[in-house]
Amino acid sequence: MAEFNFDEIIDRRGTGALKYDVLQERYGSSDLLPLWVADMDFATPHFIIEALEQRLKHPVLGYTITPDEYWQTLIDWLRNQHGWEVKREWLSYIPGIVKGIGMVLNVFTKPGDKVIIQPPVYHPFRLTPLGNKREVVYNPLIEEAGGTYRMDFEGLERLIDDRCKVLILSNPHNPAGIMWDEAQLKELAAICHRHHIIVISDEIHCDMPLFGHRHIPFATVSPEAAACSITFGAPSKTFNIAGVVSSYSIVPNPELRTPFYHWLEANEFGDAPIFSVIATIAAFQKGDAWRRAMLKYIEGNVEMVENFFATHLPQIKPWRPEASFLIWLDCRDLHLSQPELNRLFVEKARLALNDGEMFGREGVGFMRLNVASPRSVIEGALQSLLKAYQSL
Repeated sequence: MAEFNFDEIIDRRGTGALKYDVLQERYGSSDLLPLWVADMDFATPHFIIEALEQRLKHPVLGYTITPDEYWQTLIDWLRNQHGWEVKREWLSYIPGIVKGIGMVLNVFTKPGDKVIIQPPVYHPFRLTPLGNKREVVYNPLIEEAGGTYRMDFEGLERLIDDRCKVLILSNPHNPAGIMWDEAQLKELAAICHRHHIIVISDEIHCDMPLFGHRHIPFATVSPEAAACSITFGAPSKTFNIAGVVSSYSIVPNPELRTPFYHWLEANEFGDAPIFSVIATIAAFQKGDAWRRAMLKYIEGNVEMVENFFATHLPQIKPWRPEASFLIWLDCRDLHLSQPELNRLFVEKARLALNDGEMFGREGVGFMRLNVASPRSVIEGALQSLLKAYQSL
């Protein structure tokens, strides 16, 4: 790990960084430590920066094609990391995963159709269908002892009717970091396939398993899953290149793939921009050692957070993530209302986290903490929170 310096503190203010430069607008103060939006404060890996710099030495940035190397790089990565044998024709570039969700809704549904989500879950799963005049129906996850959730299949069967056309799956789950097991994914696939429901599987966090866990792509668990699924992925979270839109789509079933990819092609959404191609090839061809080192560092940050709360503030219980760099903080034993909880973090501790309620009413009493920052930064944040709580 000595080759990579995750302890370096990088000043991102004034660079247009969403995480920093909208604090005044979103939180009412610019003088906060941002631990919210899901990108990292680590330097983007040097091999990606160098690949982009090498291309910029050429003085012409004209129209480009997507090279065969790009598609083969995706195929090799999915095989090597997840054991998924993906065919070239299953793949397309998409200009962002949330945008991809909107595109699927516009191709396969009409206003008034229903979209199923499983809260607490990433808030664009709700906002994107609503913005496209689709009805969102909720099948909340069931909380389990020990800090995790399971899917409610009985509830899902009860709410499905003929207007339910799409279910959006967070796999791995955001905000709780769950790596869904094969049994649950199979059951979900069986229900959705039986009711002719398309499953959009958002797998953007799939390349960041923690503590020995393994990601299972939804489409691989059964023939039914492959038949009803549209999977979205990207190197953006794993390699800290969210500003370079580098998402991709995987659709095994030609009955879904043909109309979706035809729509992408007709509207020129399936053409990967030059820097997306370059960054993705560099990340997936050269990035595994960096990725493993980064994940080891994140595990250390998670363990530090767990130990700190257990020792100093046991009223807050961090749910250990099985993937990614986000920790779901259970703050319910503080016995604060959600507005009071937000004031504790923002006004007293001077920290900007994601309000748990934004992920659904099931998130009331929670906050989402991003620990993809130097350890000294996370340590300072925890101390600030402790002092703020002690001052109540």
